[in-house]
Amino acid sequence: MGQLGWAQDHMTVISPARVFDFERDTFAFPNELVWEYHFDERAGRGWAQKRNPPPTYAHHCFPVVRSARQFYFAAHFDSLAPGVDEAEYRRRIRAVVKTDPRAGTPRQQITIPGYGSLREFSAAHPRWLKEECGGAWQSYAQRGNWRMIMPFSRRGQERMARQISGRAGAGRLPLAHVATFPSLTINHALLVFEASETKEFVEFQAYDPNICTQPLKLRFDRGKRWFEYPRTHYFPGGRVNVYEVYCGMCL
Repeated sequence: MGQLGWAQDHMTVISPARVFDFERDTFAFPNELVWEYHFDERAGRGWAQKRNPPPTYAHHCFPVVRSARQFYFAAHFDSLAPGVDEAEYRRRIRAVVKTDPRAGTPRQQITIPGYGSLREFSAAHPRWLKEECGGAWQSYAQRGNWRMIMPFSRRGQERMARQISGRAGAGRLPLAHVATFPSLTINHALLVFEASETKEFVEFQAYDPNICTQPLKLRFDRGKRWFEYPRTHYFPGGRVNVYEVYCGMCL
């Protein structure tokens, strides 16, 4: 049966928008790292060494967050529906990731039977999703990568904070490229699903594909007019440049 042959029979009319739930709407597996990072706070330095054994699923941060967004908008998980075979599940995964990642909510959603959420589905079948959601080359070839090398003004970052906050507040799940170019301390993608504001900061709850256990907080400092990302097992924490991707013809 061709891929389009089953699509109409296994799609459902979209329901009203729901709130992104980290425990349901993210992958159960992380994007892995080629390097192990170590930070010495007293000496103020860090170093890295290659992981041994090497990872089998690295450099997929952009495909992971893009796919999570596509599953949120384009997939309907139905735990009560009978499951299908591997070939059919793979066809449906491919159908989801072929949807336009820059588009809004589709008119219909592709049903994923037998599972209640992306987290549950990806825990049961990580290999299928890793193989069908896009290769590491898609991180390197993402069309918005050119923006990373251009200057980032404080006013521009302030506008970006407003843009991402507005889109997150509207349930659009903006995808953010976080970088410190020309330093390669961090060159990464996040899915932002919540924003809150205080007098001093705009705080964003984000899905970091390197960390599948809990959301992380990206913060915009209103006074300094720059973004800050917390310390993780791969980043020492500090100032970063941020811009939205998968949001237009050039990005």
